[in-house]
Amino acid sequence: MAFTKRNDDAVSPVIGVILMVAITVIIAAVIASFVFGMAGNIKSSKTVGITLALDKNNNAVATVAGGTDLPTLLLVNYSVNSGSEAVLLEGANLTTGRYNVTQAGSVVGKRVILVGYFNDGTTQTLVDKQF
Repeated sequence: MAFTKRNDDAVSPVIGVILMVAITVIIAAVIASFVFGMAGNIKSSKTVGITLALDKNNNAVATVAGGTDLPTLLLVNYSVNSGSEAVLLEGANLTTGRYNVTQAGSVVGKRVILVGYFNDGTTQTLVDKQF
């Protein structure tokens, strides 16, 4: 009978060293991104609940449901098929409710975009809907 000796001891330490090096590189990259300001350009989005639907005449109707950033919303503009913007809602105390996008007429087959302007100078697309 011939006995062979197996030696698998070197496999686990090599894999362990590779994993430790990979984890060290990932941690160094995360720290470097914060130190050099790469993560500083991330802006949080505003929370405003607005939906768009069609009424019986195929006009767009915006329904403002609320949201934590509704009190800071100064203006809501709309555009149809990427045309020029028109004012939908304006005022320092915008409230919940239904608002007709009256100048748009029938929006069937068209794209309607609502853009919000906030009191901190930021703008955000609130709704982008293809009818």
